[in-house]
Amino acid sequence: MNPHHPDIDDDDDDHEVEVIQVHPGGKPKQPGHQPEGGRKRHTFQIDQSRAEEEEVELPPSKTKVKKQMHDLQDIGEQLAALSKEQLAELDLPENLRDALTELKRIHKFGAIRRQMQYIGRLMRDIDPTPIQEKLAVWSGTSKQHVAWQHLLERWRDRLLEDSDALTELLSQYPTADAQHLRNLIRNAIKEKELGKPPKNYREIFQVLRDIIPQDGATHD
Repeated sequence: MNPHHPDIDDDDDDHEVEVIQVHPGGKPKQPGHQPEGGRKRHTFQIDQSRAEEEEVELPPSKTKVKKQMHDLQDIGEQLAALSKEQLAELDLPENLRDALTELKRIHKFGAIRRQMQYIGRLMRDIDPTPIQEKLAVWSGTSKQHVAWQHLLERWRDRLLEDSDALTELLSQYPTADAQHLRNLIRNAIKEKELGKPPKNYREIFQVLRDIIPQDGATHD
């Protein structure tokens, strides 16, 4: 007997803990007989059906966390390449905007790397989805603009090399000033033959910009 607690025996076997497993439905499995020698058995029930319904959320793996950090830092690098006007269009926290502004003033590689890591940490506190969507829009617009520029250049080269190209251009873009284009084409050919500055050559490009819509261009 324990002198301090007479109701508790010192023998470990006299205060066993019995675990009653519960089948689905919540009914405990009854023991087959009573414990011998007056031993006390403490039992508790586990509601298995309830436990199965509860989903346990596990923390993300180290690999996933590392990838998320790299993704956020990549977005930070894209933000760093934006102009002041583009940054103004984004709903960025003041500390992140200041960090991006400071990055443009840094020229040493080590300092740039540390600042980019700092920007990546700041990115963890915001939802990057709206930023990614805006960057995607700007990226698509940029590609479309390049494709449009290439389209204008191809038309200009065709106008100078193929006498039928002007007729085809006018059929696709009837608002074009046919006479003005003919004069520019004739003068651009003379400029090239005489080795003069390509004033009319550049002017053709400007005229094409006005008559060929950018949204009609396709990516190369």
